[in-house]
Amino acid sequence: MRTFTGSMTALATPFRSGQLDEDAYRALIRLQVEGGTDVLLPVGTTGEAVTMTPEERSRAIRVAVEEARGRVPVVPGAGSNDTRETIAAVARAREAGADGALIVTPYYNKPTQAGLVEHFRAIAKAHPGFPLVAYNVPGRTGVDLLPDTCLRLCDVPEVVALKEATGNMARTVDIVERCGERLTLLSGDDFTVLPFIACGGQGVVSVSSNVAPRLMADLVKAARAGELSRARELQVRMNALHRLLFIESNPIPVKAALHMMGLFGPELRLPLTPLSEQHVAPLKAELSRLGLLPGTR
Repeated sequence: MRTFTGSMTALATPFRSGQLDEDAYRALIRLQVEGGTDVLLPVGTTGEAVTMTPEERSRAIRVAVEEARGRVPVVPGAGSNDTRETIAAVARAREAGADGALIVTPYYNKPTQAGLVEHFRAIAKAHPGFPLVAYNVPGRTGVDLLPDTCLRLCDVPEVVALKEATGNMARTVDIVERCGERLTLLSGDDFTVLPFIACGGQGVVSVSSNVAPRLMADLVKAARAGELSRARELQVRMNALHRLLFIESNPIPVKAALHMMGLFGPELRLPLTPLSEQHVAPLKAELSRLGLLPGTR
């Protein structure tokens, strides 16, 4: 079963007058591919998928597949708090040409650990042979996918990887202890890419790589190659950018950054609102420091 590794970008979604801005989206995807990104992840949290219709999400996936042109895999978000809807979303992703699907643990319902296992089993049964990446982000969902449950998911062949977004390195080691190499571990936390990979991870699903794909790709490559000094240099170099891109709820800051870079319009969908004024200048200054603004590259 195919799995996914390396520097993986959780794509932001550009809107213009309430609609998907396909030209801006294609430009972002080209920036990613040219910058060394290994996998594209459209319509996830960073992509504001929860405020998009199923038709909009399907179109965004198709655009990503078309623009990627087979050069990198496309693994869209397809999770929901409803197992039946998740199965349907995975079907739409497959129809759009996706190479796999990212499945967040069901939010709001607060299922038990047994319920989480059955959720993934049901999706896998409906889509045999199609790679699934489980996504654990308890800060957003209210439920935590525990290491012993990860071990149980190893019995589901379609679950090939886990995006682990707790930022807890002890948790990472606990999962490696139980699952070994059966489950590909992907960091969901830009702040801890190097230590996560040192603990057994194989990549990151990044927000910051929307604006700095080459820096993130180089960091992941160095960390996986055991080039500690180089990886540490890049992790520290990007740290201020990470702080500013999470100074308000994701994806508010990253969309502001992409607007400053001339890639996106400023549009968000409610209930998200524009970046607070006091954060605009520091973010712009950091993008300039890293050579990411027009005229500084």
